[in-house]
Amino acid sequence: MIQDKTIKVGMADLNTAHVTGVLKTTGLGSCVGVTLYDSRAKVAGMAHVMLPSSAIAREGAMNIAKYADTAIPSMIAKMELLGAVLSRLEAKLAGGAQMFAFAGNNDTMRIGPRNVESCKEMLKKYSIPVKAEDTGANYGRTIEFDCETGILLVRSVQLGSKEL
Repeated sequence: MIQDKTIKVGMADLNTAHVTGVLKTTGLGSCVGVTLYDSRAKVAGMAHVMLPSSAIAREGAMNIAKYADTAIPSMIAKMELLGAVLSRLEAKLAGGAQMFAFAGNNDTMRIGPRNVESCKEMLKKYSIPVKAEDTGANYGRTIEFDCETGILLVRSVQLGSKEL
């Protein structure tokens, strides 16, 4: 999926594309790559979500792209400015791995699964269906989302590449 118009999405970052372009993020371990797409308007968005809730934010000027509960609404707003319609949005998710094994059932150590749950809760709040996902397990991922086709390419060292 190599194209000249790659739009990078860093860690705790989000971005959008309209008509053309490939949104790409790397280093998805416990983080979740959330993509939203309006196929009629050809508007795509991607967020690299690090944590489930902004309630734990301690930084001065909060990075809204870092948290599921703030990144998803912000991405929706940016996409609407480009012509996307909320009722047409569909989501695809990747990441949310449990990168390390921990003894016990301490919920604070389940960052990957909690990130996935939180992203899904926010999408449900906006009535956005999750059309495909590659989440969980214990390995990292790199994703690319093609704005023209709506295809999410998921790559990992362990399993190679697959399209969602």
